[in-house]
Amino acid sequence: MSQYDFDLFTIGAGSGGVRASRIAAGHGARVAVAEERYFGGTCVNVGCVPKKLLVYGADYGQAFADAAGFGWTLDNVRHDWNALIAAKDTEINRLNGIYRRLLEGAGVTIYEGRATILDAHTVEVNGTRVTAERILIATGGWPELPSEPGAKDYGITSNEVFYLKTFPRRVVVAGGGYIALEFASLFNGLGAQVTQLYRGAQILRGFDKDVRDFTADEVRKAGIDLKLNTIISRIEKVEGGLLAHLSDGTVLECDAVVYAIGRKPMSYGLGLENVGVETDKAGAITVNDQYQTSVSSIYALGDVTNRVNLTPVALAEGHVLADRLYGNRPRDVNYDNIPTAVFSLPPVATVGITEEQARATLPGGVDIYRTNFKPMRHQLSGRDQRCFMKLVVDRATQKVVGCHMVGTDTPEMIQGVAVAMNAGATKQVFDNTIGLHPTAAEEFVTMRTKAPDPV
Repeated sequence: MSQYDFDLFTIGAGSGGVRASRIAAGHGARVAVAEERYFGGTCVNVGCVPKKLLVYGADYGQAFADAAGFGWTLDNVRHDWNALIAAKDTEINRLNGIYRRLLEGAGVTIYEGRATILDAHTVEVNGTRVTAERILIATGGWPELPSEPGAKDYGITSNEVFYLKTFPRRVVVAGGGYIALEFASLFNGLGAQVTQLYRGAQILRGFDKDVRDFTADEVRKAGIDLKLNTIISRIEKVEGGLLAHLSDGTVLECDAVVYAIGRKPMSYGLGLENVGVETDKAGAITVNDQYQTSVSSIYALGDVTNRVNLTPVALAEGHVLADRLYGNRPRDVNYDNIPTAVFSLPPVATVGITEEQARATLPGGVDIYRTNFKPMRHQLSGRDQRCFMKLVVDRATQKVVGCHMVGTDTPEMIQGVAVAMNAGATKQVFDNTIGLHPTAAEEFVTMRTKAPDPV
């Protein structure tokens, strides 16, 4: 018999922690999980799942407005925020139950409470000490609030948006990343007056420049007042709402200030200092390519390591780790060509490297193909919304190394392109593929004209 209570003790029942735990248990390991908040982690409860449900709700607002162009007459259309939140809560509760049942069905022991690490093989939950041969930290990340006056008193983050009791009619969103853009879009789509502020010169830092510029134009056309090179200097509470004082001297009257300025790894309060687990200056737990920390018996994966902060990546890492440790299946996560999407209105989808990255890293040069057009549905809807698509090709090998798009349904297209790119598809393969007509997606196999090289 093992000298420990468990083979694996996982701290955190989010996507990565649940996947690692149930796969390890399926391989015969004795596994326990501690969760202090909610099963399913950020993604299921206050992240990608409820966010997309709310974006779907906002998208109906555009659909109702567009319907007249197709012969529909809609009277007395109104939105009930509380009904949407109640429906969202019902779905999230259902998913919470699924995650719990997945663990229970795999034979995983569940501890409900905050776990702290006492030594390399011991954790404590609710006053109970438990030992394990290995400990896995999968606690994810948490949104930050800035230090400006009033921010912590009156500002909210994505966490609180999902539980607002009343719909804010005037919203200020601070941030220029994908989370900020998504919340600006959903509030705008549901009828709020939205101002989005970003400290930089353009939103979506790290994305392809053409995508950034095109998206900024599109969200402005959709009604979002996007202000660049601008931040909030302080927030003041007044009768009837809030006053957001901006760095340019202007003052915005609003009902809610949503900060989406970044997330930090939830490595604090875990007792890492008790065993000497190393973290970087941002609090991210440092791991090697086996997800092992500076303490050999302690592992970490997912957002708490602050490397590739995406739910499917945490799932993949958890599965690979469990297979390695308990399934005698040594393998690695494929971090190449990970597709990502921004569920704004219109949405953004991308896979591979940007044109800027390609020009900096590919010695043989780069071929660029791009198109910008009005989708068929908006020929009748009357909406001034366009679609953008772009392929980045390694000139030497003709492999497609980047694909970027903005427009309706683009997140649903990008997964197939990612498969093709991971299979090594060249531009010739794209050219030889018959398009599906009439769709926007067929543009990827009909683009033939290379963009001129920059001067």
